[in-house]
Amino acid sequence: MFNIDATELILLLVLGVVMFGPEKLPAFARKAARVFVALRGIANNAQTQLRQELGPEYSDLKIEDLNPKRFVAKHMREEIAAIEEAKREISDTGRAAKAAATGVTTATAVRHDQPDAVTETPPPKPLAVPYDPEAT
Repeated sequence: MFNIDATELILLLVLGVVMFGPEKLPAFARKAARVFVALRGIANNAQTQLRQELGPEYSDLKIEDLNPKRFVAKHMREEIAAIEEAKREISDTGRAAKAAATGVTTATAVRHDQPDAVTETPPPKPLAVPYDPEAT
């Protein structure tokens, strides 16, 4: 919640002992705990009041869902899933096309390596076209 690790907590305790002294530190800790409990109560009351004002159709609403990043992510899940499905289909189609192209290339290479059963004679070369001076 506060993202305080052990070293920071120890540093805060030492700083509290130095600033307030060992006599006043328990009293300040109790006051801080009361303030924390009061703030939590205010937050819970605000959440309850918000749910009452919104009505039963928003009974499953969580305050965390009102964070803009979470709100967008929650409502875009279906669209993101559709995009991911389209990506998968495109990649599958690409793989199938590559496999088909490899098969065609292999078949073509095999076809060129085999001699033809009937040898064809090349067609005769055309004779030179006669020159016509009046053609232009």
